[in-house]
Amino acid sequence: MTLSAQDTTTGSQGRERPFRKLRILATSDLHMQLTGFDYYADRPEPAGGLTRLATLIDAARAEPGLDLTLLVDNGDSLQGTPMADLCVEHPCRPHPLMQAFDYLGYDAIGLGNHDFNYGLEVLDHTLCQSPCPVVCSNAHRLDGPASWVNDLVLRRDLKASGTNVPLDIGIISVLPPQSVQWDAHHLLGRVEIADIVDTAHTRARHLKARGCHVILVLAHSGLGEVHSAPGQENAVIPLAEIEAIDAIVAGHTHLHLPSPTPDPRPQVDAARGLVHGKPVVMPGQYGTHLGVLDLDLHLDSHGQWHVLGSRATLRAADADVSVSDGLAKRLSPVHAQTRAAANTPAGFSAQALHSYFSFVAPDLALAKVAAAQAAALRPFLHGSPESALPLLSAASPLKAGGRAGPQHYTDVPPGPLLMRHIADLHMFPNELRAIVANGEILRDWLEMAVGLFCTITASGPAGHLLDPTIPGHNFDVLYGLSYAIDLSVPPRFDTHGKVINAKAHRIRDLTCNGVPVVADQRFIVALNNYRANGGGGFHMLDAAPRINLPTLPIRTVLRDYLSDKLPRDPIEDTPAPWRFAPLPGGKAILRTGPQARAHLAQLAGRDITELGLDDAGYLCLLLGL
Repeated sequence: MTLSAQDTTTGSQGRERPFRKLRILATSDLHMQLTGFDYYADRPEPAGGLTRLATLIDAARAEPGLDLTLLVDNGDSLQGTPMADLCVEHPCRPHPLMQAFDYLGYDAIGLGNHDFNYGLEVLDHTLCQSPCPVVCSNAHRLDGPASWVNDLVLRRDLKASGTNVPLDIGIISVLPPQSVQWDAHHLLGRVEIADIVDTAHTRARHLKARGCHVILVLAHSGLGEVHSAPGQENAVIPLAEIEAIDAIVAGHTHLHLPSPTPDPRPQVDAARGLVHGKPVVMPGQYGTHLGVLDLDLHLDSHGQWHVLGSRATLRAADADVSVSDGLAKRLSPVHAQTRAAANTPAGFSAQALHSYFSFVAPDLALAKVAAAQAAALRPFLHGSPESALPLLSAASPLKAGGRAGPQHYTDVPPGPLLMRHIADLHMFPNELRAIVANGEILRDWLEMAVGLFCTITASGPAGHLLDPTIPGHNFDVLYGLSYAIDLSVPPRFDTHGKVINAKAHRIRDLTCNGVPVVADQRFIVALNNYRANGGGGFHMLDAAPRINLPTLPIRTVLRDYLSDKLPRDPIEDTPAPWRFAPLPGGKAILRTGPQARAHLAQLAGRDITELGLDDAGYLCLLLGL
């Protein structure tokens, strides 16, 4: 049937409406935060969680003037809390995320890199329970059929002049190609992930050829660089430049769009949520925000729908938003099971273990992780040619504020330890790895790790200590070494691991057992699989030979160490590895969690002034360097 371009819809007061409104509601980076509960601290969260988003979803669907509403998820939903770990341990139980998606009536879900963290068998088993199609356009299985589709067409009807007119919505979903590298032990040789922008170009043309009127991209990717480049991790800006794409749900970097913070890139209108003029939402992480894309659709004289207007907004799931009683009731059994499992005894610590001062002082929590890794590795080195080499252990703070907010810190009280404390110390399901690295690799490794510090001058005003664009988990500390960090020197590497200041060397006085480390000296290093695979841009590790180990989950190793099932490791008794090189007159501001006030005595004797809380709720400390 052919309808006139003048066809309109009659509004609630009899007025003619020239457009139909399609609303797309989007979640992203939920990381299994379904219940608005902090299982690490065993207490409710003041905001966020899918049970709060459910209330926002219901309200957004019920608003007048909407002709069609879709609900989608943009990936990284299956990993991130002890509930996710419980689901892996009990695969025969219905998966609560899929139960929640079913309850809320999701129309499509995409995949993110962390959805592969537990392996393909776990992912396949979970996705077969999905109540809606799962899309991943640039990931291709090499070992058999995939549990996702490469693209999707949702056909819905919109009324025009009393007649149902089909609307075809094409959905593309992409994730970083680096996902294969980050989870190589699960994916290498079994999954291939193509370039984000190339895939979107191809799929968008394909969907247009199939007659799609609207094309939506679920991009598990951040804004990134303004121009397309092969293998981009964050590629939303060049994605938005593709003519056939109408709207994008972004994620991965845990940021917000729209945002009141101006973006210097001319392609991005942060306040309006526009990239190259296309509407884009990025709803943060852990269910803190709901993304809302409103598209105005016009029917032409040939019966084809076109997007003529759009709006992008975020709605916060803050403390004023009530929890959905219905979804909370549906999730109550697994919530209770998760709390019970998280409160299982797991060891003892005589000292508080936290990450509030990880970037300015010795970190006892990191020292425990490093010692546990070394203790678990040593038996596998006995009798090997490498057994005579010095053993180091690398660890980084995984919960250290940043984009996740001022509550996102490790905070384990002294005394009996529970499994939730083990997870708080190491929140990812990583496995133990070991490499043989020479002194040259170690030096570059450390230079990359200290790139998250801002350059500080002795005479300049006090600025922030840390670069907010670099995640705290890039700050690897190598236990068993000793070194100074000179903050007056610019970083040697950029965030991708590319040398940008060839003559810059922040690492000073690098020694092992009091002896300077030389370039060809060899060491064994215990580390996690993410870093061993070059995750975070640490490409210098690609040249380091691997030592074969059985499957050793780091949280299992840590639990065994803290419950004395593994012997105390000598690395725990070595001096703190790093220190700042003196910078007389230099000052910097550390942003940390407000609960750090309870531990300020650990910084006694340091030149530190408390500045109070900033607008984001971080405690600011002025440091003399």
